[in-house]
Amino acid sequence: MRKFEGYQKGVNLGGWLSQADEKTKEHYDSFILKSDIERIASWGCDHVRLPVDYIVIESEDGQMLEDGYTYIDNCVSWCRECGLNILIDMHNTYGYTFDPTAVGDDKEIFFRNAALQERFYTMWDRISKRYAGQNEVAFELLNEVISPDVADAWNEIADKTVDVIRKNAPDSYIVIGGVRYNNVTSVPMLNPPKDDHIVYNFHCYEPMIFTHQRAWWMDEMPKDITVEYPATTAEYSEKSKTFASDWAGAILNMKVKKTGADYFAELFEPAATAATRNGAPLYCGEYGVIDQAPTASTIKWLRDIHSAFEKYGIGRSLWVYKEKDFGIVGPHYDDIRDEMIKVL
Repeated sequence: MRKFEGYQKGVNLGGWLSQADEKTKEHYDSFILKSDIERIASWGCDHVRLPVDYIVIESEDGQMLEDGYTYIDNCVSWCRECGLNILIDMHNTYGYTFDPTAVGDDKEIFFRNAALQERFYTMWDRISKRYAGQNEVAFELLNEVISPDVADAWNEIADKTVDVIRKNAPDSYIVIGGVRYNNVTSVPMLNPPKDDHIVYNFHCYEPMIFTHQRAWWMDEMPKDITVEYPATTAEYSEKSKTFASDWAGAILNMKVKKTGADYFAELFEPAATAATRNGAPLYCGEYGVIDQAPTASTIKWLRDIHSAFEKYGIGRSLWVYKEKDFGIVGPHYDDIRDEMIKVL
């Protein structure tokens, strides 16, 4: 399988221009600085993934916000100076968000509404014009499409967006993920790539009962649970089924009966096969463990998933650099941070 060269070892900058707790100039000016990019480069990473919410770069009526683009410009410049590549990830768009805390939003209307899609194409036309010809910049079309019912519509929208970008940036890498929150099992559902600079993308937080234990934003998740890693798939299923039956079943649908490097290798194999068949590199744009999990288990999980990444040559970006309940620089990881950086 082809490698996504220059995007093999990265870290997400979530919480800055996307999912910000405070959507203020003060936050955008201070949350990520050049010193943070220098620190990431010192870890031996080759790129950052930069999630961006549409409200940072355009108004509610679709007008371009130059001040918002300036933050992206700065990050691109910092990365260039530090020898890093950068993946600009559109984390949401007008009319669509994956965010589970956005209660009541229709998660499928964007995929049925031509006007919303046209606005999406316009946004990507602006982005690709601005960063065309900058070899260190790649583009990720949209973060975590949820509903499996819109898989065909999303493939069509993605192909049209590629055509828009290619008019401005014929050689830039474009990263495309599938449905079910970018689940790795959705990679084979993606259309064949339109050219050799298309990258297949997935996210991995399996098993969820471990990586998201005590997550405050998940209503059914117990807030007093402690889950270790590794364990048998039956044990994880038993812990999951009382509050998330879909997790329980998914965990058991594996030949490997205990989590470990072989578990992730089996999980990734169909995606790797699809990517190889279609000549596309494979990339894991998000993976990580919540700062509520035991750190000894966290480092074991990271070693195992990285073993599978290496087996297939999958590029990846850890979620997340700072805060957002997963931040690698937070105090929770003090006792294993050096080991985490070595694994990266």
